[in-house]
Amino acid sequence: MTKAERALETRERILTAACEVIADIGFENVSMRKVAEHAGVSKALLHYHFDTREKLFAEAMTHSFAQTGTDTEGVPHSVPSSVVLARILRSMLPTDAELRQDWKLWQELWVRAQRDGAARHLAVDLYDQLHVWVGGAVERGIRSGEFADCDVTALATLVLALCDGLGIRLMLDDPRVDLAAARSTIWRAIAPTLGIAPEFPDV
Repeated sequence: MTKAERALETRERILTAACEVIADIGFENVSMRKVAEHAGVSKALLHYHFDTREKLFAEAMTHSFAQTGTDTEGVPHSVPSSVVLARILRSMLPTDAELRQDWKLWQELWVRAQRDGAARHLAVDLYDQLHVWVGGAVERGIRSGEFADCDVTALATLVLALCDGLGIRLMLDDPRVDLAAARSTIWRAIAPTLGIAPEFPDV
């Protein structure tokens, strides 16, 4: 392993540890020391890669987002666009332990964004990327004729709003909303606009 590869591996390990610690105890309770201990590195090495908690938090959010995002590029043409869109929706809801951790990070970001300009810009940027992912799947379906022509931006906004609202209910373990109900609610809301069946696809 080269020096550059070792540095990249260390950076990835630190970011993974930061995501886990922030999700576990919240950003306000996180110290650089705690992250360093969890990552199995020295505090000096951690500071070499990230000199402030704020930079570490921003990088951790971006890292988490990149790990769980679903891009539409490179998907085989044989895969229906409805399946691609359903996979994106699945990754945007807290459907498993890893995604629940991501949701905890998002909740930390929402809180920080209310009083911190850098966090607010980060949140808006990540939402822009989500719009691109959802919009890409919709545009793919329109081009193939699988979806009806529609306002892609408006539909993506609706999808994100529904995922946020229902995702919060899932994170609260609200007995009125389970995963199947959340998926069904979102799909039934967008199916008429896309001109597709209202049943959530088997993904």
